[in-house]
Amino acid sequence: MLRRIANLKYLIASFLFVTLFFIQSLTLTWTPGYAFQALILNIAIMLGIYAFRGFDNLTTYSLNSCIVSYISGTVLGVLFALIPIVFFTPRLPRLTFFVTAAVSGLIFPFLSCVLMRYTIKHLPPRRYLVIGREEELGPILEEVKKASMGKIEIYSYMNPSAATLTEAISFEDVKPFDAILIGDPELARGVQPILNEAITKNTSIEYLPTLVESSLHRIPIEIIERFREYYEIVFSQARISRRIRVADIVFSTSLLVLFSPFILFSVLYILIRDGRPIFFTQPRHGINARIFKVYKFRTMNEPEEEEDFPTLTKSGKLLRMTRLNEIPQLFSVIKGDMSIVGPRPDIARTYEYCTKEIPFYRYRTRVMPGITGHAQVVYRYVDELEYDTFAKRLSYDLYYVKNMDFRLYLATMLRTAEVMLFRRGAK
Repeated sequence: MLRRIANLKYLIASFLFVTLFFIQSLTLTWTPGYAFQALILNIAIMLGIYAFRGFDNLTTYSLNSCIVSYISGTVLGVLFALIPIVFFTPRLPRLTFFVTAAVSGLIFPFLSCVLMRYTIKHLPPRRYLVIGREEELGPILEEVKKASMGKIEIYSYMNPSAATLTEAISFEDVKPFDAILIGDPELARGVQPILNEAITKNTSIEYLPTLVESSLHRIPIEIIERFREYYEIVFSQARISRRIRVADIVFSTSLLVLFSPFILFSVLYILIRDGRPIFFTQPRHGINARIFKVYKFRTMNEPEEEEDFPTLTKSGKLLRMTRLNEIPQLFSVIKGDMSIVGPRPDIARTYEYCTKEIPFYRYRTRVMPGITGHAQVVYRYVDELEYDTFAKRLSYDLYYVKNMDFRLYLATMLRTAEVMLFRRGAK
């Protein structure tokens, strides 16, 4: 079901992409130069909409969210497309830019929302017979049901014996459920022969971790505890991607060049308003909990007394609001201590508390820490040492650790634009 919804979103995105070319053809006569510029513009707009979650399930199902996402993404896409397009001669006509932006930002939200609502409304729900106890699995499956927009339903929960499961799957013609969901591997082991027989009768067998991860894009601690053996194997070794490492070097070097005027401004601004030191350094836990030093522009004053809290510098408010203080971390990326995308590196006090109090916390150090990350853009910034918030952040970090690939890396970078522009989670 979730795959069908994902395929539907890809189909809608492709339709919108092609529609932009059709609209543009009404405003100009195509030449190879115009076609290439239009391709840059349309790709940038679609990526901008994606960065602002325009294709997320809950966004596409809400008209208000669609309008905000599409307008924001269109503006971002047009601005980024202008950077390479200014070097073309002749450039795309202003009318083409205006019409493209108007259609993308004002018409596409309604079109996308209507198509998603109509199609999802007519998709039949996928019903599961769950092997597990409702009191243990009910809350997480309710969250999954909400994320699927009601297209995942629970037919029944079972604490089965071989006899009861045999009776449940013995319907010859039409079963009242579409698949059996293994929510408790201990209970499933007791009826494994019956499950094997169910497969031969074309009854699908699915597992709770797959359903939860694909729906929620996180791995809750209670799921890891229930499927401990599987996740211990998954998280047994550090994950290092050469492709992502190359991308880190290319992107961080490019960003340092692009942000060089802002770096110079930040240095002068700190010197004029607060004096030295310019940089703030702090030991953090990196990959495999190895200690490294993180660098930022200084935004806090050291407390005079041990029990006092640090105070914001005169330059700190602006630098933090614009996130310019984070730019020096790009040097740590080039050095190899960090990635652009990954779990937030912890200070010693946070790491010691979390590894002691939160199960499986050490698994988040299986990849390089990042300047931005899946947890930061999907969840929120967390600072105070509270079990619940750090456990929730961990669930998103572990999703990235397990599913880290170039696609998720780029998606997180794109969504960081939304966080920076709206200052969501800024601290």
